[in-house]
Amino acid sequence: MSFTVAIVGRPNVGKSTLFNRLVGKKLALVDDTPGVTRDRRPGDAKLIDLRFTIIDTAGLEEAGPETLEGRMRAQTEAAVDDADLTLFVVDAKSGLTPLDKTFGELLRRSGKPVVLVANKSEARGSDAGFYDAYTLGLGEPVPISAEHGQGMIDLRDAIVEALGEERAFPEDDDEAETNIDVRDSDFADEGEDEAEPEYDETKPLRVAIIGRPNAGKSTLINRFLGEDRLLTGPEAGITRDSISVEWEWRDRTIKMFDTAGMRKKARVQEKLEKLSVADALRSIRFAETVVIVFDATIPFEKQDLQLVDLVLREGRAAVLAFNKWDLVEDTQAVLADLREKTERLLPQARGLRAVPISGQTGYGLDKLMQSIIDTDKVWNKRISTARLNRWLDGVQTQHPPPAVSGRRLKLKYMTQVKARPPAFMVSCTRPDALPESYIRYLINGLRADFDIPGVPIRMHFKAGENPFEGRKKKR
Repeated sequence: MSFTVAIVGRPNVGKSTLFNRLVGKKLALVDDTPGVTRDRRPGDAKLIDLRFTIIDTAGLEEAGPETLEGRMRAQTEAAVDDADLTLFVVDAKSGLTPLDKTFGELLRRSGKPVVLVANKSEARGSDAGFYDAYTLGLGEPVPISAEHGQGMIDLRDAIVEALGEERAFPEDDDEAETNIDVRDSDFADEGEDEAEPEYDETKPLRVAIIGRPNAGKSTLINRFLGEDRLLTGPEAGITRDSISVEWEWRDRTIKMFDTAGMRKKARVQEKLEKLSVADALRSIRFAETVVIVFDATIPFEKQDLQLVDLVLREGRAAVLAFNKWDLVEDTQAVLADLREKTERLLPQARGLRAVPISGQTGYGLDKLMQSIIDTDKVWNKRISTARLNRWLDGVQTQHPPPAVSGRRLKLKYMTQVKARPPAFMVSCTRPDALPESYIRYLINGLRADFDIPGVPIRMHFKAGENPFEGRKKKR
């Protein structure tokens, strides 16, 4: 991307709507409630012939630094410092407020290029608010409608004028555009049917962090990054949008998604929380490995178990992280108890990797990252058909399939049809009659004999084709 643009303004002026318009996707949550956005969210924007990085920010409010609103404002100010240009959005429909004038003065004194954007200019009676925006001293406002896409050409011209032609159109822009990798998209999906013969140690890895509210997910990611990139605090449910951050761990690019805390479905009543949970679920579907963060002081709540089951049903690689380990006193006894409960309460994926960590102090983070990499290797694992069929003959000899209605079931052939997660096809007689207990026996045998711990295994059964089916019987 050639340059970076931050969108700022007071709450509910349409910053996230403009962000979604420029990135071409509904990435940021949008609602009539003021203050929906809390973290700064980056995205790849396209405006006519301009390509740049756009940052959505929280609404600017006057508050003390120790309050939630004050910490949100600090995140916005950090985005302005990192950006090459600021889009200051005001609401032309409701007109200027004292907050607009206060923050307009701060932006004017910052010395960085600012484009004044008068949003909601399509509304009846918006002319007064538009002309009032001239009093901010930030130049001519650009009238737009982020909701309907009006005024985008004027906005493009204003950005080019503020930055200059050379900055807006660098010489290598075309080359950069042709080398765009779909993996850089927030929720780009890769073909799960693709199989690689060997695990690629250099391939970027997408990791989603999920858990109950106030389990320490954002604090954990901030510790990985070594900076206060995400908004944190003692309040539960601070994170609303699924925010992606990127960094390198041992020369490998890691793209990690922070998600909103997910409560029991019956407790989720507000529309905004429903949107946040839906965004978190989308992050799970397009991640490769999912870290479920438990609160080590109150682990294995019913909601924790349901989240793990959700991840496994989605076919994702799962790693458990017992956070707040610095608050545990008898660590050895608690660790033994957690391991026993993990095996007993989560039998659907035996061998799940569980790591005690502390996002506050940084304890166990290297071990957690290594567990993520190891689990991803298992999730991508492929086994040759010859090895599988030798194994199938052995397990049938040791424990033959049961007889149903006096006829013995036969497993004839087995092959792996895909990885991510490992899925196998077994050709057999009467697949509908094969009992669940024998299917569990086969899956557990695969885990043990081929070292496939902690990831979901899919096993499908089909009847072999009968070459004489459909032919008339000769007399």
